[in-house]
Amino acid sequence: MSQPVPMVEVWRGSLLESVHAGHAVICDDSGQIVRSWGDPEAVIYPRSSVKMIQGLPLITSGAAAKFGLGPDHLALACASHSGAAIHTDRVRAWLDHLGLGDDDFRCGPQVPDDRAAREALIRAHETPCQVHNNCSGKHAGFLTLAQHMGAGPEYVEIDHPVQQACRAAFEEATGETSPTYGIDGCSAPNFAGSLRGIARAMAWFASARDRSDRASLAAVDLYAAMTAHPELVAGERRACTELMRAMGGAAAIKTGAEGVFVAILPERRLGVALKIADGATRASNCAIAAILVELGVLDPDHPAAQKFMAAPVRSRRGAVCGQIRPASGLAAA
Repeated sequence: MSQPVPMVEVWRGSLLESVHAGHAVICDDSGQIVRSWGDPEAVIYPRSSVKMIQGLPLITSGAAAKFGLGPDHLALACASHSGAAIHTDRVRAWLDHLGLGDDDFRCGPQVPDDRAAREALIRAHETPCQVHNNCSGKHAGFLTLAQHMGAGPEYVEIDHPVQQACRAAFEEATGETSPTYGIDGCSAPNFAGSLRGIARAMAWFASARDRSDRASLAAVDLYAAMTAHPELVAGERRACTELMRAMGGAAAIKTGAEGVFVAILPERRLGVALKIADGATRASNCAIAAILVELGVLDPDHPAAQKFMAAPVRSRRGAVCGQIRPASGLAAA
């Protein structure tokens, strides 16, 4: 097994202070590796990076059509949102449409990352609800699918029909049998796969518009929703949102906890998956931006690209004292 390779460097002054190593894979629409760093067969938990795969059964089952879900709902089903009002208001309305409430979620409460939402809770002397959980859109999708299936309320259990549908979608898209699963931060199962398999799945999404089967049509809808509503997929100042905006629909990207990132590039018919070995988000943000630049879908001079590829290291007083940037072996950029 290949070892992780240097992907991101952290400089302070003239000294290289830290290095983040990792693995990354680019696959084409035939499932072949175009380029890789480290070990393409490394098995990881993709975490939230594969929410678009978990969203496939929501559409292929007919649940999305039955309940009149639009692109904003599908974007939220793929989201790790910041808990801003634009996210939580929509999720609450979605629950109302289902005749359900916050107590029907199984994701757990979370303090919103969005500052305005967080401060509003403090001023109102209120505690966070499950709707504030960054995965509440995905869980609203799970509840929709469960209701459509006539399945029970414990939709995060591994043997629940919702999770079995998600596992089947994951294994079909990756072309692999998942060797194991772990419980994600939102209490749902997260199926493990190789980086190659996950990149292959993203390439399958990238070429979906050339096919007419039900799953491929669902993949097209999910990609379109993500790129039409990047603000719903993450939130302001977040890498997913800012980089998708910068690319103007040329790619859909999604982060996952512990240093995971994926990308779908339809014009290039490519899929990307990366994992930073130490789980650092600052490194996965930088690495995905560098790969997107190398693949020609992100302008290296765009402010969003510079924000993540040349991120300043600042002192407590705000003085720039260093920089976070791609390692020389990651990309020509």
